[in-house]
Amino acid sequence: MELKDFLEKMDTGEEIEAGSEYHLFMHGLSQEALRITMEMNNAYHTPEELVELMRKLTGQPDLPSFVLFPPFYTDCGKNIHFGHNVFINSGCRFQDQGGVWVGDNALIGHNAVLATLNHNPDPEKRGNLIPSRIVIGKDVWLGANATVLPGVTIGDGAIIAAGAVVTKDVPAKTVAAGVPAKIIKRIGE
Repeated sequence: MELKDFLEKMDTGEEIEAGSEYHLFMHGLSQEALRITMEMNNAYHTPEELVELMRKLTGQPDLPSFVLFPPFYTDCGKNIHFGHNVFINSGCRFQDQGGVWVGDNALIGHNAVLATLNHNPDPEKRGNLIPSRIVIGKDVWLGANATVLPGVTIGDGAIIAAGAVVTKDVPAKTVAAGVPAKIIKRIGE
């Protein structure tokens, strides 16, 4: 299987059966991601070296004005897509098999979790995975310890408060807080 085939399958949102060819391919990608993130997280690297490691991890050739404060964790890496001028603070975890799209000028706070996979709720099929993309718009500020669940889109200019668990889409230029996150105000009002 080619990476392109795997990513196309993930983009469909169709259930991935445990032990299937796609599931096994995913495990191979995980091993590569573990190797690269171990290198990234266990020694000092200049900002330029971190950008190069992130390019290697994601396969994204151009990362203009990208800044990362390690450690950073992912169990895939190949379905992360960064815009311009993105900042990722330390301790973040991206489960990106379903796709993580981060817009220009986004700020991702300490220990944020972006999870793009659900499991089948049927106990007999619990090992099956259901991918669903996360989209973080332009100029979004994701606070420390925020968690974004599969299928969520966060609109341009939104703020996600520290510790929030985002289970539903968040409109542009709003502030969402709490567990589960709810809109608490509009920015500019």
